[in-house]
Amino acid sequence: MPSGVRDRQRDRTREALLREGRHLFAIFGYGAVSLSQIVAATGMTKGALYHHFDSKVDLFRAVLEQVQHEVAGRVVAAAEAGDDLWGQFTAGCQEFLAASTAPEIQRIMLIDGPAVLGWAEWRALDDAASARHLTQALSELIDAGLIISQPVVPLARLLSGAMNEAALWLAGPTRPQDIADTRAALARLLDALRVRTH
Repeated sequence: MPSGVRDRQRDRTREALLREGRHLFAIFGYGAVSLSQIVAATGMTKGALYHHFDSKVDLFRAVLEQVQHEVAGRVVAAAEAGDDLWGQFTAGCQEFLAASTAPEIQRIMLIDGPAVLGWAEWRALDDAASARHLTQALSELIDAGLIISQPVVPLARLLSGAMNEAALWLAGPTRPQDIADTRAALARLLDALRVRTH
């Protein structure tokens, strides 16, 4: 079999495992999903799974990275649609909250992610995916004089924590109005950071 065909087949196998793993993790949660269920859903063998992933944790890590990068992509796209630095910043933060309130994202990224991988590894993956965008945006706002000059890392951690906590809260038994109220509260929180020029 030509190497190009093998590579495509290998990629398709990996994508199928990620897709089914993600689907099952999102519905049932990491703890309730077995490798047997995942391979049965794909019609593959455990040997095929172990060719791509060392363990269920390894597969989950790959799913989590995929989810985090998708959320980061949505945040960047929303920010890039803004007219100015401040509009880009607020649009990106609001999009993070919107994306993170999807049940699949909440389960994989915010609930199971830290529990399965541990806080330190989850934080490192979050830094690589979206936290760096928030830190960069805050740095640009400070450089532009739109936010008071201050250490960026603590501010980024505080904002990230607030948005993650809001998304987790919205994952619980909330009313439809709670989403609108949370988005409005986020807008007020961000606006309080802005330097007033008059």
